[in-house]
Amino acid sequence: MPNIPLTGKTQEELHALVKELNMPAFTAKQIAAWLYRKKISSIDEMTDISLAGREKLKKNYEAGRLSCRRRQESTDGTLKYLFPVLGNQFIETVYIPDRERATLCVSTQVGCKMNCRFCMTGKQGFIAGLSPAEIMNQILSIQERDSLTNIVFMGMGEPLDNMDALFKSLEILTSDYGFGWSPKRITVSTIGLIPGLKRFLAESQCHLAVSIHSPFPEERLSLMPVEKVYPIQKVVELIKQYDFSHQRRVSFEYILFGGINDDLKHARALAGLLRGIPCRVNLIKYHAIPDVDLPETQVEKMTPFRDYLSLRGIISTIRASRGKDIFAACGMLSHNLTC
Repeated sequence: MPNIPLTGKTQEELHALVKELNMPAFTAKQIAAWLYRKKISSIDEMTDISLAGREKLKKNYEAGRLSCRRRQESTDGTLKYLFPVLGNQFIETVYIPDRERATLCVSTQVGCKMNCRFCMTGKQGFIAGLSPAEIMNQILSIQERDSLTNIVFMGMGEPLDNMDALFKSLEILTSDYGFGWSPKRITVSTIGLIPGLKRFLAESQCHLAVSIHSPFPEERLSLMPVEKVYPIQKVVELIKQYDFSHQRRVSFEYILFGGINDDLKHARALAGLLRGIPCRVNLIKYHAIPDVDLPETQVEKMTPFRDYLSLRGIISTIRASRGKDIFAACGMLSHNLTC
């Protein structure tokens, strides 16, 4: 059996581990510092832990870091990493540099259950949720890790369908014993799984991004099967119960498809749906994927859509397409890759 990774363990879990191994209680804090502050890749590097202690750890544990199998660079500077998980599966992670910002798009699952019509990840089916170690490894094992300013959980998979692993990762990223990041540097994206969303809104101060893609229920259902179980109207009603006027921000993701959801009728209905929520809308150009007959919109259609929302007090931006040439753009990530 392979050794158990230490990466991905919370302070509480590390305390339980060192207690079980009859090691001093303060060793848990030392391990956390080595893993998350100093970002070591081997237990042997934990030099303030005694040699005997390190040997005891190595009997059943390892740092838990895995190198990427492939690194691709887009013509626009976007980088896509391919990481091994679950022994013989793969996930993709995207690094997006943008002037003073450096954002990492992190995956939470191999594949996805949600089967959104426009998303390559969903077309691959669902294999498994990632462990906290596999989530954190994406952050710790990229070459640019020390330049990161923001993390978005909107890679492969639905984050709120892997709640326990997500919350452990958020704790490590925002706790003093971990990365010590402000929650304002982290965004969690969802298509609106209401049970998970309730927990997230109650327990986390990280930013929230919700995928809408149509304000009309039947049309949204044709794009996103989740609409049948968790209607966007119910999702919006839940969000309205929480305060987004200060530190935490909510944004809505809206992919535009040519001749389907990119006219002012949709902009008007979207503005009505979001009325009363201090939010922003990110407008995203659809990136065509194989075997899906959805048309791409034109930039000329996106601008009046944005302006309509902005004039009604909803901050709206047209998100620049990044990494399309290496299949790293929104909706284009897939685990069916070989090295």
